[in-house]
Amino acid sequence: MNIDSAVQTDKDIVSALKKDAERGFRLLMARYKEPVYWHIRRLVVSHDDAQDAAQETFVRVFRSFSQFRGECPFAVWVYRIATNEALRMLDKQWAGQISLDAAGASVDSLMADEYVDYNDLEAVKLQKALLALPTKQQLAFNLRYYDGMGYEEIAQITGSTAANVKANYHIAKEKIIKYMNSMV
Repeated sequence: MNIDSAVQTDKDIVSALKKDAERGFRLLMARYKEPVYWHIRRLVVSHDDAQDAAQETFVRVFRSFSQFRGECPFAVWVYRIATNEALRMLDKQWAGQISLDAAGASVDSLMADEYVDYNDLEAVKLQKALLALPTKQQLAFNLRYYDGMGYEEIAQITGSTAANVKANYHIAKEKIIKYMNSMV
C-alpha cells in the first residue's frame, strides 16, 4: 500500500511538509480537502465560493507553513485559516449589502445552488436555520456538530474562549430547535 494513500496523522503531515513539501502537500490535501471544503461550504453556502475559499485556504496553509510553531494542534491551525477564508469570502460577497444575521439573501443563494438536495426538507430547514444565526453561533454550531470539535479547539479556531464557544453553541442549538419546531 502506498503510504500517501493511507490515512495520515497531523504529525505525519507536518513532518512531510518539513522534509518534502510536495509530498506533504499531497498528504495535507488527502486528509483535509473534504472536511475543509464542507466547513467552508456550510458558511458560504455556494459550491463555487466554497471551492474558491478552500483552494485559497490550502495555498495559505502551504505558503505560511513556516510560521506554524505547533502552539496549537495542526488541525486547529488549518481550520483557523479556512474559517478566515470563509469569513473573507462572506465579507467580499455581502460588503455593504446585508447583515450576516439576515438569512434571506443567503437562503436565496442556497436555493440557486444545484448541489443542494431539495427533496430532503429537513436538511433545507436546518440550512435555513443555520443561515439565520449570527456568525459566531454558526461557527460554534458547525464546528461542534458537524466537525465534532471540542470547545477548546473551537475557541482556538475562532479566537474566543471555551466558555463563549459553549454559550454560542447552546444558544445556536436552542435557536435551531425553535426554528425547526416552528416550521412543522
